[in-house]
Amino acid sequence: MITMKFGGTSVGDVKRLQDVALIVKTHLPRHPVVVASAMGGVTDLLLDTARLAVKRSSQVEPNLRLLKDRHLQVSQALVRDRERRDELMERQARLIDELSTLYHGVSLLKELSVRSLDAIASFGEILSCLQIASILQDHDIPAEFIDSREIIRTDANFGEAAVDFPTSSDRIRRRLLPLLGKSCVPVVTGFIGGTEDGLTTTLGRSGSDYTGSIVGAALECEEIWIWTDVDGVMTADPRYVQGARVLPQISYREAAEMSYFGAKIIHPKTMVPAIEAGIPIRIKNTFNPSAPGTIISHTADTGDRIVKTITSIDNLSLIAVEGNGMVGVPGISARIFAALARVQVNVIMISQASSEHNLCVVIPHRDCAKALHELKSEFERDIAKKVIDEVKVQNPVSIVAVVGEGMKGFRGVAGKTFTAVAEAGINIVAIAQGSSEYNISLVVEQANAHKAVQAIHDVFHLG
Repeated sequence: MITMKFGGTSVGDVKRLQDVALIVKTHLPRHPVVVASAMGGVTDLLLDTARLAVKRSSQVEPNLRLLKDRHLQVSQALVRDRERRDELMERQARLIDELSTLYHGVSLLKELSVRSLDAIASFGEILSCLQIASILQDHDIPAEFIDSREIIRTDANFGEAAVDFPTSSDRIRRRLLPLLGKSCVPVVTGFIGGTEDGLTTTLGRSGSDYTGSIVGAALECEEIWIWTDVDGVMTADPRYVQGARVLPQISYREAAEMSYFGAKIIHPKTMVPAIEAGIPIRIKNTFNPSAPGTIISHTADTGDRIVKTITSIDNLSLIAVEGNGMVGVPGISARIFAALARVQVNVIMISQASSEHNLCVVIPHRDCAKALHELKSEFERDIAKKVIDEVKVQNPVSIVAVVGEGMKGFRGVAGKTFTAVAEAGINIVAIAQGSSEYNISLVVEQANAHKAVQAIHDVFHLG
């Protein structure tokens, strides 16, 4: 058994959905379970329209027509059997009517709750998976639509619901194993779940990948395949780095580090069910299905590669709190983080001098103004007393991260990294390394980030 998760790009139009049907048919002997996202752009359209409905905008109806037309056109193009096509299109039209009623309610109340947003967002996956199940059936593949609200039980934390794994695993097995026993392909809606009271919830960022991992773990699949638009995990972003190549194998830990530092692979949360079940995750390309992709598992497979990949995050700001009076004063760090937490600012990286004279935090640039205001307010008296000299900001900056399990205990990686960056004529603003030694992070001016990534990629011969 394998779980195959298809993202919005992979199910985004007629050609791509045809490719999905062929991929599923090719792997029928392995008893696939399909998990799918909404068609590309649909979730954004649903949520944008909800916000327009609050304002009673005249654009709501045109957006609904656009949504309906897009799905009906695909159904007409890909489902040849008239009876099956008519049934599918009728169900899609009913769903659009239900959605219209929801928008009308939002408009009347002039209120959009997180509960309503989750209910509205769910329509993308439902419309998409109904369509995929019918397309597979039209290709003589036994398939059945599965609404994951019936099998994935969550709490009522709308927007990022927590999954009840024991209950969900039991429901998944009871619902899907009989279908798989009949060589029928379950087509499961990604991203959504349901509470005990029957309310619709969503699983947060990368929710469809998370669904794939939950289902794969519950069924004890051989592998979980995440179908995307790239051949696998790369040594660097090929848009900016010459010689970037696909990595055949990385560890869960490496994947988590890469994802945290900007690589669009798979969200760390998504991997948790797979890690606990010991199931490998394979990243595959819908547009190049014969490519082997990248396996993510417990095994790092370092070989002769000490460093695996170089990643970067742009659009950041560095805020530095510094002063001679900070040395030996307890609680400064706690106050910095408490102040940032009050205004809901996520800290991406921390760097502190051993002298305790300076502490830097790197945050998203969009949060810079409110973070700076809150920190200056927090330390107003300390600045007046000269305990703290000032709160400074530098932006835009980028974090460049060097990642690899082979780095642990290997001498010279940091020196080689810093030398490569210096020889490229780039100044390093701040540095951080965790005790795990699986990554070294450095902050540079954003204008130099891609140049720094290329320099480090070259010095470690990753191409």
